[in-house]
Amino acid sequence: MIFPFEIPLLLLLLVTAAGAILVKDLMSAVLLLGTYSFFLSLVWGWFGAVDVAFVEAVVGAGLGTVLFLLTLFGTAPKDTRLHRPPPSLLTLIVFPLLGFLLLYAASDLPEFRDPSSPASVHISPTYLEQSYQDTHTPNVVTAVLMDYRSLDTMVETVVIFAAGIACILLLRRQVK
Repeated sequence: MIFPFEIPLLLLLLVTAAGAILVKDLMSAVLLLGTYSFFLSLVWGWFGAVDVAFVEAVVGAGLGTVLFLLTLFGTAPKDTRLHRPPPSLLTLIVFPLLGFLLLYAASDLPEFRDPSSPASVHISPTYLEQSYQDTHTPNVVTAVLMDYRSLDTMVETVVIFAAGIACILLLRRQVK
């Protein structure tokens, strides 16, 4: 079931994504990407994935935009204009076909909030019913992230930390 607020939000996502791709000025592209990320965090929040929404808002709309802007401020003004060749005919044919293929494949996915979907039938009841007995953590999300999937969460944290260190090293100023 599609709610009335979802259509305008999804249209805003498409418009900001297309704008970020088509705009010629890098500053405008960065601001449009930050806007896209903010709208995407709203989508995640309305779909009930609040943890993903927080990460998208902080990393995508916040930190990503700031790092892009810092990088742009360190470049010469002549370097902030994009000079792109027009897309090839192959690109104009292959990517829309790929998009339609993905939409066709998505029709086989279970409906949103379907109680008989494999995730709802197999693993979710185990997490909901046994997480407190297994982990002694009253919050199921925390139990899943920090106990059941702790190795995955640790590796994701290491990747984000390494990306942050790489950004700091790339953006540091050389003292002469």
